[in-house]
Amino acid sequence: MSERVDAPSGDTPSAEDGDVVPVVLSPLLPPPAPPRPRLPAVLTDAAIPPARHGRLARRGAVRAALRAIGSGLAVLLVASVAIVGYAIADLVAPVAANPSVQFESERVLDAVPDIGAMEGGLNFLLVGSDRRPEDGSFGDPLVDSAVLNDVTMLLHISEDHSHVEVVSFPRDMLVDVPSCQNPDDPSTELYELYGVKLNTVLAYGGLSCVGRTIEEIVGITIPVGGMIEFKGVAALAEAVGGVEVCLTDPIDDPYSGLRLEAGTQEITGATALAFLRTRHAVGDGSDLARIAAQQAFLASLARTLQSDGTLSDPLKLYSIAQAVLKNMTLSSALQDPARLVSVARTVQDVDLSRIVFVQYPTAYTADFSAVVPTESAEAVNLALQQDRPMGIDPEATDDASFGTVDGSEPVPGTESPDDGAAATTPPPTDATAPPEPTDVPVTTLPPDVTGQSGADVRCTTANEG
Repeated sequence: MSERVDAPSGDTPSAEDGDVVPVVLSPLLPPPAPPRPRLPAVLTDAAIPPARHGRLARRGAVRAALRAIGSGLAVLLVASVAIVGYAIADLVAPVAANPSVQFESERVLDAVPDIGAMEGGLNFLLVGSDRRPEDGSFGDPLVDSAVLNDVTMLLHISEDHSHVEVVSFPRDMLVDVPSCQNPDDPSTELYELYGVKLNTVLAYGGLSCVGRTIEEIVGITIPVGGMIEFKGVAALAEAVGGVEVCLTDPIDDPYSGLRLEAGTQEITGATALAFLRTRHAVGDGSDLARIAAQQAFLASLARTLQSDGTLSDPLKLYSIAQAVLKNMTLSSALQDPARLVSVARTVQDVDLSRIVFVQYPTAYTADFSAVVPTESAEAVNLALQQDRPMGIDPEATDDASFGTVDGSEPVPGTESPDDGAAATTPPPTDATAPPEPTDVPVTTLPPDVTGQSGADVRCTTANEG
């Protein structure tokens, strides 16, 4: 048995190329034409009467047109090959430059195909680190940084690709950390930890250890994962082209730098990052309120990707893949552009009502310094283990102090004088309506489990405190 180690509470303050060798492709030339057969004497040029000028002109035009078409096709073919070659090189280069993290459970991906939608389900861990970039664009990297996984999400794609769940785990949730491989010395293992905050695990054992910890909590296998930092979030928002969010009140948050008016508006880049980071200015000012705002953002992102056809647009998909590969630390099994495309194609047609964002249910400790899982967490665990679609009670999020509000109606006072009756958001969604029938029954989560579906439009509330 490994020795028990009691780690600090982890209440760390969080303020919120490889060279690419060009490949020269030789054009594929047709085989040489056979020698032209000699004409009989009666059909020699001397025996052929001169053709009329009209006929000569028409034949010349046809030949010229054919030559032009042939040249155009050749240019198009060469250009296409060049673009594809550049795209592959441009995608692979940042992968080679970024460090690789190997998940202990990634061996289960051996049968996943490299082309087309993947077969079977997948569990993917997404970690958001608050480490500041060295250029100081988000604060002093020596003063403001801390290697904390302030965002920890589990993406579950069902075996039959009919539903997707995204579970957010509060950063202050107390967890037990299993023995993990030492990221600094893979030949050794780190001791277990007990009763530490989840957001301290990244600094202790790295991304793979965060994955092992969530595996132990939920009881499933997580073969792949990725970590994203400040600039990566902004780059992804830019690649998507902006995401629409809704606020019930104006927000001016000096901590994250978020300044937005009330109503519905499109955000991207640094503003999107600030929205995802803000905590003090939304809900009840807690990390749980930040999760609720992040879920509203992600649901809107899902609607944007499907409505704009992004996942079926090669240029947009390439732009997003480029942003992902350049700005994320991915586990080794995902450092393959073909596999990333395979995963993307798997979720592009999932009904928005079957994409559910769940906040892992917790309750505060007696001193309100941390949270611990409630009994309802077992219902979330079982649904994931049994690959069952989840259903959220819409009143759970409405009643939560850190929750968001129904955004199917326009926010009062934000309508245009000319079209005040027209909502700027999609029509209301009946969140209680059962999903389309499938062979797997829906698990209706307990009423204290908050979240929303991708079809639900919800507005973020300002912190009144």
